[in-house]
Amino acid sequence: IKGRIIATRPGHRANTLFARMIRQAIKQEKAKSVVPVFDPAAEPLMDIQKIMSVLPHRPPFLLIDRIIEMDESGVVGMKNVTMNEPFFQGHFPGEPVMPGVLVVEAMAQCGGIFVLSTVDQPQEYSTYFLKIDNVRFKRKVVPGDTLIFKLKLLDPIRRGIARMGAQVFVGNQLATEGEMVAQIVRNKVNQS
Repeated sequence: IKGRIIATRPGHRANTLFARMIRQAIKQEKAKSVVPVFDPAAEPLMDIQKIMSVLPHRPPFLLIDRIIEMDESGVVGMKNVTMNEPFFQGHFPGEPVMPGVLVVEAMAQCGGIFVLSTVDQPQEYSTYFLKIDNVRFKRKVVPGDTLIFKLKLLDPIRRGIARMGAQVFVGNQLATEGEMVAQIVRNKVNQS
């Protein structure tokens, strides 16, 4: 963005106040995350069976139920959180809350599906996360919530490395956000 500003009252204090106002406006604009819209009755792009053919995870640690949409720049996935999840027994009795690390793991699994979709024969590869940054939890995830994962590539995939921005929504609220870096690695078992 280019712009030209002419100050009527120049000075350090006015400049710092102006810079603070710009920073606040940018922060508010970033906070206006676009919640993915989907029809729950519509056929998903990938159901649980297709997801299990791509990811090595299995229940109870498979934390993605559906992939709603996917294109060359990102993916939208979904998880229905039920009271039957095994982690609710101890986290926390009387006030069940989905552990934040499992929300991040679910984001990573959704990103893994996306990254593996870029290779032929994805079952011969694994995705390993190298870095997870700037994760922020904005609200609790409780039984009955439906998590909508939205991941977008921040840079093109180069040499098997993908950098993604991730957001998790519950209804219209942003629940969790962060950045992830993943690497696609060919499984040693399948190499000849």
